[in-house]
Amino acid sequence: MSAAIPRPEAPLLNRFGTWRWRPEISTELLIVLASTFFALACNTLFWRTAMATHPGNVLFALSLFALLASVHALLFGLLLWRWNAKPLLAVLLVATAFATHYMNSYNVYLDADMLRNVLATDQKESRELLTPALILPLLGYALIPLLLLWRVRLRRRSWGRSLLWRALFLLGVAVVGGLGVMASFQDISALMRNHREVRYLATPVNYLIALKQNFSSASPIKKQPKLPLGTDAKAVPRAPESRPRLLVLVVGETVRAQNWGLNGYERQTTPELAQTDAINFPDMHSCGTSTEVSLPCMFSPFGRHAYDEKKIRAHQSLLHVLEHAGISTLWRDNQSGCKGVCEGLEIQRLDDARTPGLCADGRCMDEILLDDLAAQVRAKPGDRVVVLHQLGNHGPSYFQRYPAAFKHFTPTCDTADLGKCSREQIVNSYDNAVRYTDHFLNRTIGALRDMQDYDTAMIYLSDHGESLGEKGLYLHGMPYAIAPQEQTSVPLLMWFSPGFASGRGLDLACVRKRAGERADQDNLFPSVLGLMQVRTSVYDRSRDLFAGCESPLG
Repeated sequence: MSAAIPRPEAPLLNRFGTWRWRPEISTELLIVLASTFFALACNTLFWRTAMATHPGNVLFALSLFALLASVHALLFGLLLWRWNAKPLLAVLLVATAFATHYMNSYNVYLDADMLRNVLATDQKESRELLTPALILPLLGYALIPLLLLWRVRLRRRSWGRSLLWRALFLLGVAVVGGLGVMASFQDISALMRNHREVRYLATPVNYLIALKQNFSSASPIKKQPKLPLGTDAKAVPRAPESRPRLLVLVVGETVRAQNWGLNGYERQTTPELAQTDAINFPDMHSCGTSTEVSLPCMFSPFGRHAYDEKKIRAHQSLLHVLEHAGISTLWRDNQSGCKGVCEGLEIQRLDDARTPGLCADGRCMDEILLDDLAAQVRAKPGDRVVVLHQLGNHGPSYFQRYPAAFKHFTPTCDTADLGKCSREQIVNSYDNAVRYTDHFLNRTIGALRDMQDYDTAMIYLSDHGESLGEKGLYLHGMPYAIAPQEQTSVPLLMWFSPGFASGRGLDLACVRKRAGERADQDNLFPSVLGLMQVRTSVYDRSRDLFAGCESPLG
């Protein structure tokens, strides 16, 4: 019997130059390879942050790797099967490439709130973040792994054998992870106890868990009707000959207290407001570090002092309470919407306007919010509260947030890719945008002065702050518990016409004295109700900034 002639191995390329490499592996091995790739290649920020707590500790690093890879393998072991492994992994590779790039570039912690910001990002904001700096991350973290993924063939098994192998695999992964933790238990437990935020850096498990939290909570990505709030609200009657009151609430965007000229910043970024009689609150603090959190929170009676995200998002807002009291509201928006605050109420989207001199390339300068303002106010009789929602200092394209005439501080960072700019250039562009907000607010005050048929007032409050390179951090959205003060300290400014102050019985000297004390965004809800003399069970006088400085509610 002649011996079998061995077959030569097939070349990687056939005669047409097509790649013939098609290895067959089990789905479990694919999961191990994917988990290892994610743990080692896509978690630079995680490793940098975790190892900073135990520098040079090799055993700690190996234990952490076993834990990180095992966590992903356990999760993938539940999600990935032969029939869906490739398409799901393809999605994860692309999503993780984006996440890794932005986390590394801006030191982003990807928790449920940050993912909500991502999901709520509109097309204009997304376009600004798509810079050439994305090319290499997409190539290394997504394209090359995708090419390898689609060359692999997954071994077929019967359902019975697949379930048995998967059970053994999950058990083995759990053992490896457990051994890894036990090998350096004290160090890893200290990391989890003292630096819990590091879990928001483990990619992609961070955004997968955050996605689940968003779908299972009262997140804005789940559309649910708002529960009623303050339906007992009634405005205190006034003399028939009294002029109607107009309160303009300017919701700022990403202006931090540290760069606010009126707060003593080394640069005068508020020269026009400095010439007015506006009242500045230098010790003001935000409810969150992103618009998605701060905006609903500041218009809610629950606020940060009794923070309950589900409760805040499930209920109506300050604007609805005013409407219940017969005070009509209007939301004018030059940004990405009101985040549910004005749901069911009148809103005007001005970010898509095409007014020459104010709008270009799908974006408008904030002065568009003043366009036809007086006519819009007078369209409804009686007291009114109008909200002007700014584009403000929304990053990273600070250079696009002000007209050329406001390019006071140079050199500037004229790109959305902050990695190409020095910190001086970034701060210069940011400060120029603050100068434009100063101009916009002064113009708003001027417009209110001209409306002689109303008693007018303005409150300006930024939603959150911004990191400009301090401790390697950029932009905003850090978990609140570890957020730096640059992201939580914000400006608050008030201006009152003589008619409004006298008609409301406001002691402005008293208000100026109160301005020197600590305040936070929880004060907005009761302060507006008190200012507009609205009686309701959801009014909390103890948090009203004007309590003790004005005539009490009747």
